[in-house]
Amino acid sequence: MNSAPLPSKEQRYTLTTRVTWVGIISNLLLACLKITFGLIGNSQALLADGIHSFSDLLSDAVVLIAAKYSALNADANHPYGHARFETIATVLVGVLLIFVAGGIFWDVVTRLLHPEALLIPTLSSLVIVIISIAIKEALYHYTRHAADKIDSKMLHANAWHHRSDAVSSVIVLVGILGTLAGLPWFDAVAAFFVSIMIVHIGGSIIWNGLKELVDTGLQESELAAIRTTIKSIDEVITVHGLRTRYMGSHIYMDVHLRVQPHVSVSEGHQIGDVVRNAIIMNHNKVADVIIHIDPENDDLHPTSKLELPLRTEITAYLNQQWQVYALDYPIKRIALHYLNNSVYLELYLPSTSLENNEFNQSLNKIKQHLNDDLGIIHTTVLYIDAH
Repeated sequence: MNSAPLPSKEQRYTLTTRVTWVGIISNLLLACLKITFGLIGNSQALLADGIHSFSDLLSDAVVLIAAKYSALNADANHPYGHARFETIATVLVGVLLIFVAGGIFWDVVTRLLHPEALLIPTLSSLVIVIISIAIKEALYHYTRHAADKIDSKMLHANAWHHRSDAVSSVIVLVGILGTLAGLPWFDAVAAFFVSIMIVHIGGSIIWNGLKELVDTGLQESELAAIRTTIKSIDEVITVHGLRTRYMGSHIYMDVHLRVQPHVSVSEGHQIGDVVRNAIIMNHNKVADVIIHIDPENDDLHPTSKLELPLRTEITAYLNQQWQVYALDYPIKRIALHYLNNSVYLELYLPSTSLENNEFNQSLNKIKQHLNDDLGIIHTTVLYIDAH
């Protein structure tokens, strides 16, 4: 991950559709050529390769549809956007490859079990195979370059679909040469290996897509880089609870940050904003970060604080005590700190009350009541100017 920003949805959609249409035109041309010359040239492997090229047309259609819907903005029903359409399309491309491989495998087994059905390819098949290798390898590099530019797993899958055609054409070339050399079964065996190769590629694409759909997180090396970025902010003491998941080409994450226990809400929020900005600026795949600010290691006390009184209850109790003792000095401010399974209460009072002995005697009694009734054993009184 680097600091270069990812392209916008509109840029991704434009580039994806342009690359895919180039692939559609090329695949249509190659599929027709392979099947035609496979029939004319008696090459079973070339016929299988032609069917494989037609499968690319189906995957291209899936990519076009997914590109359209994944580019849609977030809405009420899809608050994280529609990027998972791209992931689903990636899996479908892999499934299409598996089905194509199954069809090729079935045809090969049938012909090998019936030797009289084996075809003897002619030299004309070689020309088409060489053309196919050149075009499909060029398509692979063209699509892969676009996929890297916009970080699209869907285009990466489609690029490998093109590469599978190029590699299978090489196998077909070997098969035809072997058959022409006097090995009539060599072409069929080459088609068999084409099917095995397609299964492997399709399975890899499906597996990677499914890992994203079940919210598989980043690799440890990538998490370590993110932690390093977070720890570069001096106000962060420790990092824990870092969780990540992919949504298309983007990463969504949440993390817990431990800061000094007595910082204000606004300072904690500011630290969180600075950390969030640092992550997004230094890791371009990260689209959003949810940050939880911790004053202490909450793994040590995950639920024990839930019974402690909140501000509303404490404020009401103090107001009641102020009335009971008929105190004239108002409470200027209350600060609460929830640490070590306890409430640390800070009372800000007018500095003019400091010399009033009667007021301070009543205040000491209220501190004891806070301990007895609310369990607040840490009460600090701070005096500020009345104005």
